[in-house]
Amino acid sequence: MKTIFQFAVLLVLLLAAPVLPAQQDHTHHEPATAPDAKTSDQPANGAAVPVESADSQQAHGSGHQAEHAHAGSGTSWQPKSVPVHMWSTQRGAWTLAAHGNLFLTFNHQGGPRGRGKLESMNWLMLSQQRKVGSGTLEFRQMFSGEPLTAPHGGFPQLFQTGETYRGAPVVDAQHPHDVFGELSLTWRVPVTERVSLEFYGAPVGEPALGPPTFMHRASVAELPAAPLGHHLQDSTHISAGVVTSGLIVGPFKGEISLFNGREPDEVRHTIDFAPMDSWSFRLNLRPGRNWALQYSRARLREPEALEEGDITRQTASVSYNRPLARGHWATTLLWGRNHKHHEGTNQNSYLLESTLNFQARNYAYTRLELLDRDELFPALPHPQPQFRVGAYTFGGVRDLVQNAKLQVGLGADVTFYSKPAALDAFYGENPVSFRVFLRFRPGLKGH
Repeated sequence: MKTIFQFAVLLVLLLAAPVLPAQQDHTHHEPATAPDAKTSDQPANGAAVPVESADSQQAHGSGHQAEHAHAGSGTSWQPKSVPVHMWSTQRGAWTLAAHGNLFLTFNHQGGPRGRGKLESMNWLMLSQQRKVGSGTLEFRQMFSGEPLTAPHGGFPQLFQTGETYRGAPVVDAQHPHDVFGELSLTWRVPVTERVSLEFYGAPVGEPALGPPTFMHRASVAELPAAPLGHHLQDSTHISAGVVTSGLIVGPFKGEISLFNGREPDEVRHTIDFAPMDSWSFRLNLRPGRNWALQYSRARLREPEALEEGDITRQTASVSYNRPLARGHWATTLLWGRNHKHHEGTNQNSYLLESTLNFQARNYAYTRLELLDRDELFPALPHPQPQFRVGAYTFGGVRDLVQNAKLQVGLGADVTFYSKPAALDAFYGENPVSFRVFLRFRPGLKGH
């Protein structure tokens, strides 16, 4: 526990330090142009106002080269109007940026299988971008200290499964993420005013599969927990070996990826290279500045360390962000499905998550999930029994510190569950879980 808080203090100091104050108001990826009338109002009250003109991007194809690197994960798209929390500066031809999140949490999971722990979910992302000829070159690195700040066996979370700990499946806990979450290079080059090509390569990164991974989605930015459907939706965000090609035509983008689809092993500070024998494709659409839609499909080659066979994964999602006078309202509706070829079974997941930022400093959020879970009793022979479970989280955050350099919020949430009566003997009739936490992140860009 002492190690957890030593690392947490170190991350707090990193996030709190004004390491990049000199040119805070530089636009991150856009050339200097006249501000658009619809998005140029930036009140001094900390409101979450869009930091780029989506209308001007929509008018010409080079707009998607002006993407904010941190608005999504990998090559995924969020709505253009989502607020961006980051530090950025210009160093010659290079635009340098950093952002991240640090949660210090007391997490209590209810029922006979629950437990209470102090923990810290955290990540830090850096990027370096510049023009190269007519295109844009970007390097990106993402790191996490979770191998040191997660309790033994993972972050407690009822009905969560995925990956291993000490050679056994992780059950009722979320595994920590690897130290190296992304080490990538992206090159975007225009072909015409409305058409661009995008190339992405990473020794560790994210293929074209699913929406932006949960820690990058504006719709759930205040909640320090992975969705229960993580391994049916966006768990490939840390893949050791990825190559993606994309074609962008106006508001459409089509992508294909070759990648290593195996889950990371228990040694969290290494990169687990293996053959790139999984594939995926993703179709993206942004019909307006506030919308992002995607459908994706993948064949994952033997992704689970302790289970035989391939998985076909499908996901579809709709994300919406509505800017408000002193905040914003971000929502995602998401479906994910795994088909396990060896067992011939399907697992579906359904998720609705939403965060309302109002009066600048206040956040109310919810995550509602319903999914099929078949890994709750790993000692049983395969195929294991499958149960339809639900988790319903409601919470809020109040920013105690909010300025151009730093936001510190105090938050709490509570989770209720639905499940078959057959699980009552193991989880109790009505388990209830809660979290209380502090959240640290950079200030809102553009203020």
